[in-house]
Amino acid sequence: MPRRRTVLTSAAGTAAAVPLIASAGQAAAAPREGGPGHGGGAATTQAPGRELRTLLKEIDADRIEATVRRLAAFGTRHTLSVQDDPKRGIGAARDWILAEMRKYAAVSGGRMTAELQSYIQEPASRIPVATRITNVVATLRGSVDPDRVYVVAGHYDSRATDVMDATSDAPGADDDASGVALVMELARVMAKRRPAATIVFMAVAGEEQGLYGSGYAAEQFKAAGVDVQGMFTNDIIGSSRADDGTKDPYTVRLFTEGVPTSETPAQANIRRSVGGENDSATRQLARFVSDVGSNDATGMKVRVVYRRDRYLRGGDHIPFLERGYPAARFTEPAEDFAHQHQDVRVEDGKQYGDLPEFCDFDYIARVTRVNGAVLWTLAQAPGTPREVRIVTSNLTNDTELKWALGTEPDLAGYEVVWRETTEAEWTHVIKVGLTTTHTVDLSKDNVFFGVRAVNRDGKRSPVAFPLPGN
Repeated sequence: MPRRRTVLTSAAGTAAAVPLIASAGQAAAAPREGGPGHGGGAATTQAPGRELRTLLKEIDADRIEATVRRLAAFGTRHTLSVQDDPKRGIGAARDWILAEMRKYAAVSGGRMTAELQSYIQEPASRIPVATRITNVVATLRGSVDPDRVYVVAGHYDSRATDVMDATSDAPGADDDASGVALVMELARVMAKRRPAATIVFMAVAGEEQGLYGSGYAAEQFKAAGVDVQGMFTNDIIGSSRADDGTKDPYTVRLFTEGVPTSETPAQANIRRSVGGENDSATRQLARFVSDVGSNDATGMKVRVVYRRDRYLRGGDHIPFLERGYPAARFTEPAEDFAHQHQDVRVEDGKQYGDLPEFCDFDYIARVTRVNGAVLWTLAQAPGTPREVRIVTSNLTNDTELKWALGTEPDLAGYEVVWRETTEAEWTHVIKVGLTTTHTVDLSKDNVFFGVRAVNRDGKRSPVAFPLPGN
C-alpha cells in the first residue's frame, strides 16, 4: 500500500476525469457538481441504472392527483371522526385505501399483502375518549433477504384549525393526502417487481393528535425484533409554492437528526470521545438519499437539513428514531400555512384551507420518484455493514478497520470511505474486496471513516460508521 504522503497526494486532484472509485489501496477525490439533478459530487454517488429508470417512468402524476382528490373528498379524515360512514370520515378513507392496496397486491404474485393494523388508544393527549387507531399496511416481501426491511409512510388523518374539531371539513390535500398518494403510487408500481429486501408501505393515522399510529407501528416492529434499516415519512410534500408566492419546484427537504434520539449515556460517552455527531445511522441514510435521489432520473435535488424535523415540530419518523431505527422526513421546500391546519373559508378575499387546488401534482410525482429511487436501491443493494470497528488495541498512525461478513448471496465486496472531519459528504472511496478487515495509511485522529457493501450488480449499501473496538 502507498505511504501516507502518496495517498494524500492522490487526493489533491479534483478534475472530472478522476474516477469516483479508486483501485485497491488508493483513494480518489470526487469531482464536484452542483445544480438541479446532481448529487453534489459526493464520492459515494450512485447513478440510476436501466431497471430503476424504467420503474421511475411508471410513476404517474395523474394517478397521484386522483388519489389526493379522492382522499380530500371524504370531507374530514380527523382521527376522532366517524369510522362507520361509507362516504365521510376517517373510516371511509381507511377502507378505500385498504381496497386500493389490495388491488395492487392482487397483481404481485403473492409477494404483497395488505392489511389493517389497529389498536384502541385509551384517553390521552388530544384523545378524549377511547379511540380505535388504524394503520393501513402493505408489505412487499423481499425475495432474497426478506428479514431486512425498509418503510415508507404518510399519514391519512387530517385536521382543521381546532385540532379537536372532528366534524368540520378538513380535506388535508397537502397535509397529508400528498404523502399517502406517494406511498400508494410506489406500492402500485413496485407490487409487480421483486425487491431483494422487504418494503413496507404504510398509511398511518393519529399523526395530528400525537403520532399515535406511527408510534404503534414502530413499537410493533421493535417488539418483533424486525430489522428496519431505514424509514421515511412523507408529510406535506404537495406543493413547491411558499407563502410569499415563490416556487422551488425541483427541491425537496430531508430532515435528519445527528445525535440519535435513542442514544444512551454510554453511547454518548463514546461519541464525545471519537466524534460522530454528524455520523448517526440516520445521517448515513441521508447521505445515501442524496447519493441516489438527486439526479436526472428523478429531476430533483434533495436538500438535507441537519435537524430532526422543522423547528420545534415533529412527524411520524420520530417514534422510529425513539426505538433506534434510522428514520427521516421528506417535506416540500417551503410551506404555505394558509393551506394547512386551517378551516376552509374565504377571508378578506383569500382562500384558506388545505384544498387540492393548491397542490402541484407534477411536483408530488417528482418527490415520489426520489422516494422510489431510494427505496428500490436500498432494497436491491446489500444491507448496511454490521459490527464495523476501528481497532484500538495498539497506538498507531494507521487505521485498521474490521467488520462482520454479510450474508447476501450476491455480495461482491466492501469499500472503505473517508473524509476530512470538516466535510459533510464522503470524499474518498477505497475498494478493498471481499474481506472483513482493511488498514488505511491515514490517522483515525484526523479523518472520519466508514464502510459500505457492494453486490455483483454494483449497488452499494448505506455507509456504516465505525465504533472503537478490538
